[in-house]
Amino acid sequence: MLTHRNINIILFVVLAALLLVNYLWHPVPWWIFVLLFLPYSGALVWGAMNVRSGFFMPVVCEGNTTEKVVAITFDDGPLLQHTPEILDILKQQNVPAAFFCIGNRIAGNESLLKRINDEGHVAGNHSYSHHFWFDMFGADKMLAELQLTDDTIEKAIGKRPRFFRPPYGVTNPNLKKAVKKGKYTSVGWNIRSLDTVVKQPEELMQRITPFIKPGAVILLHDSMNVTVQTLPALIDHIHKEGYRIERIDKLLNIPAYA
Repeated sequence: MLTHRNINIILFVVLAALLLVNYLWHPVPWWIFVLLFLPYSGALVWGAMNVRSGFFMPVVCEGNTTEKVVAITFDDGPLLQHTPEILDILKQQNVPAAFFCIGNRIAGNESLLKRINDEGHVAGNHSYSHHFWFDMFGADKMLAELQLTDDTIEKAIGKRPRFFRPPYGVTNPNLKKAVKKGKYTSVGWNIRSLDTVVKQPEELMQRITPFIKPGAVILLHDSMNVTVQTLPALIDHIHKEGYRIERIDKLLNIPAYA
């Protein structure tokens, strides 16, 4: 498996070999060293953007099971505009889910977070600000955001999240340090619906249904109207295919709270 550690070892070995050749036998052109860093840089970008790669840090993205069971997760709430509608649908269908909450969206929406908890769903940590430059923060600042979100969630529902989902699904060495120090379990997905850009329910269904398999973790957003429109049909499809929808902590067999 390609990881940050492994690729650094490979880079070190290749550089050492080139320097040895340059010293003992024949000068190595400078552009060879430049070319060497192009694939290295590409690997870093790929690893940062691909949450399933585990390149920089472990991220749980699916359940290890052959049972026909999946989990539905929502990011970016709680919001008055769509979170209540989604909770209504889940209640009607008797379906559990996970809501990865942005901390600064909880103030004024504590009742929504309480409802998420009271109706049997999981509340997870999705950072406090979900800032566009979150990935450029230092490890201490990242950890401070995560802990502030924990404090806000705990104040509302009396439970402290253990699950953390990286904003934008981006990982890097600083985030690894913050997650390790905070003792979080990083949770990703293996079905990315792109409901933040898809406009039509039919298109959203096509982004999800062909990829459903045992242990799948579906990423949706409780900030999008198209998600509200699509959710009943998606749940029906999952059930008709013989799948059970389970809470993500049960699917992963990992406690959701500290």
